[in-house]
Amino acid sequence: MPFTSIKWLSSLFALVAIPAVNAPADSWNRFRGPDGQGKAATNAVTSWDSETNIAWKFDLPGLGSSSPIVSGDRVFVTCYAGVVGDSAKRILICVDAKSGEQQWTHVLPAPSGEDNYRGYITEHGYASGSAVCDGENVYAFFGKAGVVALTVEGKMLWTKQIGKLSSNRRWGSGSSLVVAGDIVIVNASEEARAILGLRKYDGSEVWKAEYNFLELCYATPVIVEGEGGVTEAVIAMPGEAWGLNPATGKLRWYFETGTGGNVSPSVVVGENAFYTFGGYPQQQTIAIKRGGRKDITESHAIWEANESSYVATPLLHQGHLYWVTDRGFAISMNAKTGETVTKTRLRDLKSGGRPVYASPILIGDKLVVVTRKSGTLIFNAEPEMELVQQNPALDDSQFNATPAVANGSLYLRSDKKLYCIRK
Repeated sequence: MPFTSIKWLSSLFALVAIPAVNAPADSWNRFRGPDGQGKAATNAVTSWDSETNIAWKFDLPGLGSSSPIVSGDRVFVTCYAGVVGDSAKRILICVDAKSGEQQWTHVLPAPSGEDNYRGYITEHGYASGSAVCDGENVYAFFGKAGVVALTVEGKMLWTKQIGKLSSNRRWGSGSSLVVAGDIVIVNASEEARAILGLRKYDGSEVWKAEYNFLELCYATPVIVEGEGGVTEAVIAMPGEAWGLNPATGKLRWYFETGTGGNVSPSVVVGENAFYTFGGYPQQQTIAIKRGGRKDITESHAIWEANESSYVATPLLHQGHLYWVTDRGFAISMNAKTGETVTKTRLRDLKSGGRPVYASPILIGDKLVVVTRKSGTLIFNAEPEMELVQQNPALDDSQFNATPAVANGSLYLRSDKKLYCIRK
């Protein structure tokens, strides 16, 4: 059983159901879309090159692995400028979704005590977390530089320092923010060995769930409806998966996965099951029955498989899980049984031994997977995962980010540029 210390800083929140963000119908307001499951609500073009279907491109002021998000007619993306930890400024930028014109930019100074630019930080940098927007305000997490909140018009609201710890690997921050009701949820595993709930209006700390095994958890929580209609924030970490009440931080249930090492993928949500991924050196995928309270390890186990994803969060579609591994294997898995249906090595992918960091998204009946240096792969969203197209890379930098889809457009970012792709 996990030992969780909950620090209470407010008595205003009770054990009641709270809604997730009510995003506009056609938005992509957080990492992997409004529900965190990577499925586009609107159609968008899946074929492009440097001259075809590029509506606009915007020169970014810095590097980053974070994904763009879209709310209404605004695109938000995070960056960093500078490669030495203590001099790398953090940047949140807003671009007009239709024209690509810059609306505003907010710069945070580099934090003291930042991890040096070496090891895995050179792979993803200091701006790996995607922003989240509730339609009125936008929130971004920059690890040791903290959390920042601004109105969508760019007016500064607040900043909050989260912590200055480092993991024993010193890999840097990797998770993205989510909003549930009036709470901004921060997975500060790297910085504080904790998940925190901040009041979105002023950044004050409402609750703090501390646990040492969070140290190597880089996953972003997903917001779902749990047993009894209570909203839950679900996250997997080394050894366990949790369902937290986002209003209070109270642990509603836990499942002991036994997954060792580090965990980066978010939990994937099915109608009747959660799916967890990750681990090192051995990865595993686990299916957990939804519902239940307290320790559900024995009662809610469905299946376990050794095939898994190390970096990307898989996508669930019509009874199958889909992803492309960081090593370049296209994989589909039967979500009911855990059986691997397809495992195909994708040839001629560049970028050394880890050619893919982005998570797949679904547009219509197509799976879209961005590679780091070999363009964007388009698969049929069927268990055979037939590769039907490979769109070329649009510049010579790295593409680590998962794209966003809104307004009939696909938004793609590299280390150099933000692109809007539409007919």
